[in-house]
Amino acid sequence: MTHFPQPHPSRRAARVQLGDSVLAAIRLEDGRRTKAKLQTISVTGGLLQMSQSLGQGDFVEVAFQTQAGPVHGMAEVLTPTRKMSDSVLQPFRFVALEDDDHRRLRTSLDHVVDRNQLGMKSTAFLTY
Repeated sequence: MTHFPQPHPSRRAARVQLGDSVLAAIRLEDGRRTKAKLQTISVTGGLLQMSQSLGQGDFVEVAFQTQAGPVHGMAEVLTPTRKMSDSVLQPFRFVALEDDDHRRLRTSLDHVVDRNQLGMKSTAFLTY
């Protein structure tokens, strides 16, 4: 069964800052592939650091590795938040995740939040 993440109208989903350690594979609508660094992730979407921006409203497939296993989902590209000299920060929101992918993502995010509350470094997200 497919899960369609919906943002809560009055409460943002918990976000986890990942830094530069997690690579994401992106497949564009036309079949081209690119890679990005996953900077931030939540159950509703995330933020990618990419070499060039994607078109707002484009639909892409996003895949990355977590300690709980791979996560693969469909996402809508949002307006870039910051353009730097050699990269751009590109937000996205998940529009569809299979139930197993959603479970792995939620498990990994919960693990990171739990470890952060204890002041420990998390290994829930790994290089793809």
